[in-house]
Amino acid sequence: MPDSASIDLDLSPDLIDESASTPLYQQILDLLRDKIVSGQIAPGDRLPPEQELTSLLGVSRITVKRALNELAVSGLVRRHRGRGTVVTFDPAAPTVKASFENLIDGLTRMGLKTRVTLIDLEEIGTGPRLSEALEVPVGTPAIRIVRARRLEGEPFSHLVTHMPAAIASGFSREELGRESLISLLDKAGHRPVEATQSITAAAASADVARHLEVSPGAPVLCIHRIMRGAGGRPVQEITATYRADRFQYQMRLTRNSATDWRGDT
Repeated sequence: MPDSASIDLDLSPDLIDESASTPLYQQILDLLRDKIVSGQIAPGDRLPPEQELTSLLGVSRITVKRALNELAVSGLVRRHRGRGTVVTFDPAAPTVKASFENLIDGLTRMGLKTRVTLIDLEEIGTGPRLSEALEVPVGTPAIRIVRARRLEGEPFSHLVTHMPAAIASGFSREELGRESLISLLDKAGHRPVEATQSITAAAASADVARHLEVSPGAPVLCIHRIMRGAGGRPVQEITATYRADRFQYQMRLTRNSATDWRGDT
């Protein structure tokens, strides 16, 4: 891994268009990001110092600094005092592409492919938001479970789950640190049969960033899901946060008529 010297990126001012509507820092960000994501710049490579990039591209140092800071926020590089800017993104790192015709079966497969670590486990009383999600009275005992998953040793997801205590109080710490929650629900007689979910882009909080090994504020994919049992009552509420470079959610679209499209997850 290069450390004493930065790599040669073959950069020149003609790669930057000052007349374009895209800000200069964004052009530099896109240029460097493409080289990193494509593998032209390898994990562990050190980017040229700010002053050298300023000279190579013919832009101001503050423009270069902003582009490098944005790369760091995106989790592609880490900036070290005394060492410079080191590439951390690995295009060969494992990813999961979720395209589930059956959502719950797909989630079960994902649990088998990844390794879980139990971070926190506590009993709480439900507040208004959680009571609405779980369809229970305010103050009903619930179990809060915080876990992280890794895929082939690489950080993958951060998971905050709530379940009614009447369902989850029998799960041991050992089981929660080893098995998927869907499998545990199945064993307990509360098999999830349907789910509703929303997907949003978000910025990683400091705590989530620490577990996903990205910079605070880095873009992440956030999925909120409520799972229901055969009787229609919620058995689990979960907020799953995924590293944007390790998880892709895909949909298949089919056309039923000349004008209507249907999405299948």
